[in-house]
Amino acid sequence: MVKLLATFILLLLIVNISISSVNNVLAQNSTSTKNPAISNEDLLLLNVNLNRIDTQLDILLNKINNNNNSLIFEHAYIPHSVIYPSTKPIAIAVDEELANNLEANLTEVGIQSRADPNSPIILADITDSKNIINDFYSKLKDTLPAQDFSILESQTMSYLLRDASNSYGLYLNTSKIADADVAKLAMIDYENTKGLINQSNTIFEILKPNMTDTKSKEIEYFITNLNTIIDSKSDNTPEFSRIVSAIENDLNESNNIRIPSTTSTVDPSLQTYYDNIEILLNNAISSIQNGNYLAADKNVSSAYLDNFEYLEAPIEEVNSTLMLQIETNMRENLRALIKNQTPLADIEAYISNIKEDLQVSKQLLSTPSTVQSNNNFTLPSSFVTNTANIDSLKQGFGVYTGERRSMGEASEDFKGQVRNDIDSIRLKLDEVISIYNQNDTSQALATARSAYLDSYENIEIPLRPIDPDFTLEMEIKFAELRNLISSNAPPDEIVSKIAELKSGLDESERFVSGIGVVAPAIAFSSSFSIIFREGLEAALILGAILTYLEASRNEKFKKHVYAGIVLAIALTAVTWFVAQFIIEISGVQRALIEAIAGIAAVAVLFWVSFWVLNKIETKKWIEFVKAKVWQATTTGSFMVFVLLSFFTVYREGFETVLFYQALFSFAKYMEIYVLAGLVLGLAVIIAVVFIIRKLGRKLPLRVLFGLTMAVGAFMSITFLGNAVREFQELGWISTTPIYNIVPRLDINVATMTGIHPTVETVVAQVILLAIYLVGSLYILFIQPRRQKKIASMRKSVSDNDKKVQKGG
Repeated sequence: MVKLLATFILLLLIVNISISSVNNVLAQNSTSTKNPAISNEDLLLLNVNLNRIDTQLDILLNKINNNNNSLIFEHAYIPHSVIYPSTKPIAIAVDEELANNLEANLTEVGIQSRADPNSPIILADITDSKNIINDFYSKLKDTLPAQDFSILESQTMSYLLRDASNSYGLYLNTSKIADADVAKLAMIDYENTKGLINQSNTIFEILKPNMTDTKSKEIEYFITNLNTIIDSKSDNTPEFSRIVSAIENDLNESNNIRIPSTTSTVDPSLQTYYDNIEILLNNAISSIQNGNYLAADKNVSSAYLDNFEYLEAPIEEVNSTLMLQIETNMRENLRALIKNQTPLADIEAYISNIKEDLQVSKQLLSTPSTVQSNNNFTLPSSFVTNTANIDSLKQGFGVYTGERRSMGEASEDFKGQVRNDIDSIRLKLDEVISIYNQNDTSQALATARSAYLDSYENIEIPLRPIDPDFTLEMEIKFAELRNLISSNAPPDEIVSKIAELKSGLDESERFVSGIGVVAPAIAFSSSFSIIFREGLEAALILGAILTYLEASRNEKFKKHVYAGIVLAIALTAVTWFVAQFIIEISGVQRALIEAIAGIAAVAVLFWVSFWVLNKIETKKWIEFVKAKVWQATTTGSFMVFVLLSFFTVYREGFETVLFYQALFSFAKYMEIYVLAGLVLGLAVIIAVVFIIRKLGRKLPLRVLFGLTMAVGAFMSITFLGNAVREFQELGWISTTPIYNIVPRLDINVATMTGIHPTVETVVAQVILLAIYLVGSLYILFIQPRRQKKIASMRKSVSDNDKKVQKGG
């Protein structure tokens, strides 16, 4: 099993090398002028990737024609996200209109394959995509002389065969691992292998008329053998590779060309560290041979701390997975083996694996130099096979072969950069709406492209390892926005799509930033305060009812009180699920419903906060309850007790549902802290009831209600800020950024405080805060003084009356 996994990892490294090489080519192309002369190397790269896309489209067509929906999305994803991005700049340089149309079609194929693989739309999109690819082929053919085009096709066929060889090797390795997800990956690689061989054969049919009869029959024979190996699923990769090499030789001989050889050199400053690590690891082995494990540990520690640490950054740039693997193996695993004085043979084998990984990393960091042939059209040395492999494909969207990280597992620099990029994107998206409303479609499209290319692609760097599925969803949403603009969609559709993107930007920031410490603490305390406030008032009223029944010796009515409580709790639960169901089915209107719920929560919190502060409502309820209880006990009406307890509990339950719905909508990924606050709040309420009922203790209700009122005020200000922002996202309220005035908080802290750097949200919160302050000042200071003054005047009048009476 270890050997299989090692082989699988090595093959994945080949893919990563390929991607790095392609990126080097693209980086060179990105600096070209608007209408550059397309090099032979770029034409080859374009042709190879167009054939790779064609391969996947043919696989899809075959599946659709045979009513086989298995793995349709996986194969639809490969052209859009694995292949086309590596050749997009060259495609644009050849024909921008065709390139943009192809990208739009491939995106639509991916979306339709996920939504409804049986839709006739996907078949039309695949056909359109293949027609565009054929147009590209025609342009390539017209660009080159016949001989050079023949060479181009030959070299393309060679690379497709290498793709097939890599895919088949991956299939054989993964098919031996007993795991459902791995089995799925194996089948994808198997289907890729067959598709690539079929595509190679298609190219061969084009080349065949220009070949000698001997060569063409020989290649036909080889292709037949490859298909035989694939169909039989023979575990014979050496034979597969040998046949591929033989076909390549025949193709090169037919065109009188050869593939240039390459040598690689690493930067001398980095080579020094590689040499030092080699020496120190060898010294470690020598120390163990002499029985000195302590010296071996020092050598390994020096190899890591004094040398490998300087290689980490450059290796991480080309392959973060490999870097982490070497780091873990040297820093932890190897040192653990030495510390446990593992036998020398095992340690030597482990060091050998580390050396192999180091060699691979050195190859990734090496600069290739090419030994060119005499022919003017040769393979570029920087181009290595870019196999469309899917080694980490999970359910839904996503193809990611690199390191996987947890939410928030990004450097502080990345987190800060992501916040800055998100702010920039938000400004550009608002600009898109403004420009589009002025009917300037081309400028709106340019701004939308800039929002993605200049900013969101930077966010994808730390985001993709955390959630590649979500990263693709955002890519598609940006593409959908560009398509809507290009098709002159109604402005409300543009606003709606931008609202989706803005919501996705918040999600992107959450993934990269994590939840932190401050936001969960606020979520917990807010949740605790809600349930404590609502539960305490209900407990006081129910306690008054039960106490009166006990004092009046009417305990027989207690069961009816309990029945009302149970009914109220049950209806509260139903209310929660109904509210949740309405939000879930609201779809695109979910943000609007959450915003309205937030405003409703603000209104209720504002109302109950001042009632609590005055303690008027609770007193009135208790007086009302006492009167009703007395009346019921005298008439023997048990329904009064049921209804009293029911309405007492359900009134608080309804408010609780409203508050928690608003809280959950803003406390994303902090639900566990909200639930913890709820549970602890209920526990404290039970303890309070026990203290009051069993121990006869009095609680400082004024203090408790005052504290919950303060937290309620804070939450209402939070809900208001978030609700206004939701309306801004929906385009109902204008957005005026003030990033340089109001601090830009982490998204989680921002949603738990409602503080967002816009004029509209800040003004709304300041107004509400001012009302709270004025109201509190009146109730806590002005009103008591006034009442005291009135009481003093009444007393004075009363005293004067008494004096007058005495004098009379």
